[in-house]
Amino acid sequence: MSDWNKFYQRADKLLDLLEKLLPAAQPEPDWQAAIAFRWRRQGQSGYIQPVTQPHRITLDALCGIDEQKRRIDQNTQQFVQGFSANNVLLTGARGTGKSSLIKALLNKYAQDGLRLIEVEKHHLVDLHDIVEKIYQRPERFILFCDDLSFETDEAGYKALKVVLDGSIATVSDNVLIYATSNRRHMVPEFMRDNLDTKHIGGEVHPSEAIEEKISLSERFGLWVSFYPFDQDQYLEIVRYWLAYFGIAEMSALARTEALQWAIERGSRSGRVAWQFARDLAGRQQSSHSS
Repeated sequence: MSDWNKFYQRADKLLDLLEKLLPAAQPEPDWQAAIAFRWRRQGQSGYIQPVTQPHRITLDALCGIDEQKRRIDQNTQQFVQGFSANNVLLTGARGTGKSSLIKALLNKYAQDGLRLIEVEKHHLVDLHDIVEKIYQRPERFILFCDDLSFETDEAGYKALKVVLDGSIATVSDNVLIYATSNRRHMVPEFMRDNLDTKHIGGEVHPSEAIEEKISLSERFGLWVSFYPFDQDQYLEIVRYWLAYFGIAEMSALARTEALQWAIERGSRSGRVAWQFARDLAGRQQSSHSS
């Protein structure tokens, strides 16, 4: 009997160790307590984690992209109202408000049931699992994939293609994918890809390499491009953010500093404008307090 007791004790200790190695069960998210979420992995399983401090940016804060705002706002409104809408690909210059626009739309329509789940590139293989967890919910969900860039043989690239269009199972009506990328087709494009392009009867027939590279982006129903700001647009954004930080007027010195700030960073973008305004406001507040 003593041998059996020792065996049971060792088995209990082994089970205790195994339980500690297993991932803790995650509670179902409270869809009313938060509006933004992230997909997280723990071991071999994943779960949806609430974001406690989401970005509260509004559409009014995004200057110089009125047409882009109009198009994506209309698509999002249709989706929230239960009408047909498209998956959206936002591409173009960095710092021009692609990601901020999606966050602003979430804030606008959250009271109407819109929710956002951010999915990182290396978790795109879990898209079907995410959809399985939310497809019966009454809310409307945007799966947000930020700053995507792939090699064509990546698992996430293929998973996203299948979910967008190509799986035997249809994507739920309460789910859309909004993705941002600095590349229009999200994959590197090389000059050698054009070598096999054929001209037949006056028509251009792209090579298989090019066809493969555009096969992902073309699955998004709505493409919206963002362009670098000119100097006047950049300064207008600077004025907006200076007012936000309590500086009512932009002085001639501030204007010169703003332009120099952009030159140093090699970009006249909304992000650069916000960074300059934040820096100037901080310097003025510091000098007034000393």
